[in-house]
Order: sequence, then structure tokens, then C-alpha cells
Amino acid sequence: MTDQLLPLLGVGVVVIGFLARINPLLVIAVAAAVSGWAAHMGLVEVISAFGKAFNDSRYVSAIWLVLPVIGLLERAGLQERARTLIGRVRTATTGRLLLFYLLVRQVTAALGLTSLGGHAQMVRPLVAPMAEAAAEAKLGKISDRVRYLIRAHTAAADNIGLFFGEDIFIAIGSILLIKGFLEQEGIIVEPLQLSLWAIPTAIIAFLIHGTRLFLLDRKLAREAAKDQAKKMEGAA
Repeated sequence: MTDQLLPLLGVGVVVIGFLARINPLLVIAVAAAVSGWAAHMGLVEVISAFGKAFNDSRYVSAIWLVLPVIGLLERAGLQERARTLIGRVRTATTGRLLLFYLLVRQVTAALGLTSLGGHAQMVRPLVAPMAEAAAEAKLGKISDRVRYLIRAHTAAADNIGLFFGEDIFIAIGSILLIKGFLEQEGIIVEPLQLSLWAIPTAIIAFLIHGTRLFLLDRKLAREAAKDQAKKMEGAA
């Protein structure tokens, strides 16, 4: 039993490394090496496992082609265009915009289109600037504290929409992982059954976080009022 649990030491290395704010790539490499050593794997076997994982997931490196494109678009004024566009919509608010993005992100992830969103592709260059512009249209100039609060909620909407939406798609990796684990324990479950059971969880997650986003506009208004009061006190 102990030998079976020893490979989990790699998880501890990941936790400690992230808490210590060490380079994530180095942390993952060390964690994999520790888990391999605990599983009585030789150096060559560990390196071979690294190579196989990279070869099986080589499409992940395509993100490095996306980032320069996003950078060029931002340099050409992508964020400014997004701010201008949302500023013309009078009914748009930060909460409504993020609620709509949460819905779109969750639905598209449920259909297997997980690459349509993301922090690098959508949140930073488009959704966050639009959410900030919506707040500025209603509240005027906002402080950095309010701006960071909006960015945090924007990132959270993307994370929650993807996390709870992708499990509905039958061919996603998490569904196959759960199926494989259950089969090892002698429990035979079809991927479709797992996907169907993920739907209630996704709905509940949308309702809970959607409520938070629905109330976000009031929170931003209170925070902006506090900032304005502090400025007046400082001026006095």
C-alpha cells in the first residue's frame, strides 16, 4: 500500500513549488522525476515518459503561435477598439457582459469548443477591456483596485465556464480519465453517463456564479463610492 502511495510525492512537490513561487516548468519537471523515482522508474524511463507525453500532446505548443498574433493585434489597438465598441452600448454593464461571456464559454465548452475562449486569447485582449469600459461608462474613472477586481471576475468567469462546461462533452480528457479510473476499480461506466451527470453540476455552477456576476455591478458601485470618498477626504 505504501509503495502505491509513494508516487503521490510529486503532488507535494508541486504544491510546495507553487507556494514558494518557483518556476512552474522546473517544479513540474522535478515533481515528475520524484514520482518516477518513487515508482521505481529509472532515469531513462522517466525521460522516455516525458518524451511520450510531449509527443502525445504536441498540439499544445500551438499556443506559442497564438500569443505573437494576439500581441500584434493588441499593438494595433485591439483593446482600444473593444473599449470603444462596448462604450457605445448603453445597456451594457460589467455584470451583464461577464454573465453573457460565462454562458457562451460554458455552452461552447460543453460542445467541445474549449479553445474558443481562454485567458490569452479572449480574456486579456478582449473581455477584460470591455468589462472595464462598461464600468467606466457607468461609474466614470475607476481606481486600480476596482480595475483589478473586474479583471479577477473576468478570469473567474472564463475558468468556471470552461471547468464545468467541458465535462459535458463526451470526448474530453477528464471524462476519459474518470472512466479509466473507475474501470480500474471494477466499475464500468459509459462516457455518456458521466457526461449526463455533469449537466446538473454545470447548471448549479452557472446559477451560483451567475448570481455573483448579477450582483457585481452593485459591488463595483460601492467600491467606486468608497474610492471617491477617500479622495475627498485626502483633498480635505
